[in-house]
Amino acid sequence: QVQLVESGGGLVQAGGSLRLSCAASGLAFSGYAMGWFRQAPGREREFVLAISRDGFTTYYADSVKGRFTISRDNAKNTVYLQMNSLKPEDTAVYYCTADLGMHTTHTWRYWGQGTQVTVSS
Repeated sequence: QVQLVESGGGLVQAGGSLRLSCAASGLAFSGYAMGWFRQAPGREREFVLAISRDGFTTYYADSVKGRFTISRDNAKNTVYLQMNSLKPEDTAVYYCTADLGMHTTHTWRYWGQGTQVTVSS
């Protein structure tokens, strides 16, 4: 059974930083691209970032370029989301995803349960 477990969410002031982690189990981690999506209240779920299986290719949403960074540690079966210069509009539930290919659509094969990030102004 595939499990993606996010951690690291919380409350932070605008301008602050958070690092989210996603621990994967039940799949051959190095064979999967990993991604992050987010969903704010009353809004559709949106793509944030993705990283290729080998970690050499990344996709970023324009809204987070220069502020967020995705990385992975294949030895630890973990993907990270470093969020800097956070804004109130970054407030959302953040979801970790896994799929055989990297893309920006909502059709990722596996999803975590999500972790709440709240940015206060």
